[in-house]
Amino acid sequence: MALPPLLRDRLRLPVIASPLFIISGPDLVIAQCRAGVVGSFPALNARPASLLDEWLHRITEELAAWDKAHPEAPSAPFAVNHIVHRTNDRLEHDLEVSTKWKAPIVITSLGAREDLNATVHSYGGLVLHDIIDDAFGRKAVEKGADGLVAVAAGAGGHAGRLSPFALIQELRTWFDGPIALSGAIATGRAILAAQAMGADLAYIGSAFIATQEANARQEYKEMIVASKAADIVYSNLFTGVHGNYLRGSIVAAGMDPDNLATSEAKMMDFGSGPGGEKKAKAWRDIWGSGQGIGALDDIPPAGELVARLAREYAAAKVELAAKVGGFGAR
Repeated sequence: MALPPLLRDRLRLPVIASPLFIISGPDLVIAQCRAGVVGSFPALNARPASLLDEWLHRITEELAAWDKAHPEAPSAPFAVNHIVHRTNDRLEHDLEVSTKWKAPIVITSLGAREDLNATVHSYGGLVLHDIIDDAFGRKAVEKGADGLVAVAAGAGGHAGRLSPFALIQELRTWFDGPIALSGAIATGRAILAAQAMGADLAYIGSAFIATQEANARQEYKEMIVASKAADIVYSNLFTGVHGNYLRGSIVAAGMDPDNLATSEAKMMDFGSGPGGEKKAKAWRDIWGSGQGIGALDDIPPAGELVARLAREYAAAKVELAAKVGGFGAR
């Protein structure tokens, strides 16, 4: 199945910048979309809830102005992420606001709802649902999702356990719709590898934490750049759901990353914002990150990061063609 025109015709690169809790805001989303990749943000990042309307107004208005001034390089569409978990008491409000502004893409997480999908479809929007295994993928599509975000091992924040090879090949046995792959993708070569595996798009998060427009503390950005895959810890202690976190942030919070307890707690309350508690809290103090950060060595503007990814992607295609050209001749 071909990608919808919204994704096929308006992207410089086959990339969705993932919605980063606390970190993604209008500055980052606008920069990402102007650079030619889907920019996204969690609706819950807009606090108080009334701020969401202002954010969507600004994003819509500034991208429209960009398109008018740059018809030769129009912006990519943006996406709003909704947490569909019972602890999110803002969901109905946030969905109403994103529908008002006709968010081109809605990414749903931690729950799939037919009524939500129908609402987005009513104005022509596209729904992508993030999943960690084949069973969740089937449920999402049955409930009306247009595409899937396959969150494989190595992804930042809440992440699955499955190899991207295993996850994508299982999904492709029955689903021919859009699939974005998440998990340790931080270079143009990795974007091409995701497509070679059967995904349509790469879903990139951690690399955008270390950009100038990201709403992250400078120490967080510097730790991303200084760390490697071995510095990522997989634990469910902090939210009740397994995720990948920076070892350095766990140490800074006074805990031993090699001896973390296993949590039996329920899902964190996504409806509550980052507060002033002294107790270490994800994602304010315990910083999420994927395993692909070993490829990062600077903190550029988001547009420069996308341009670098585009150069690497083009070079990787040439290199791959040369490598495989002689195979399959017999």
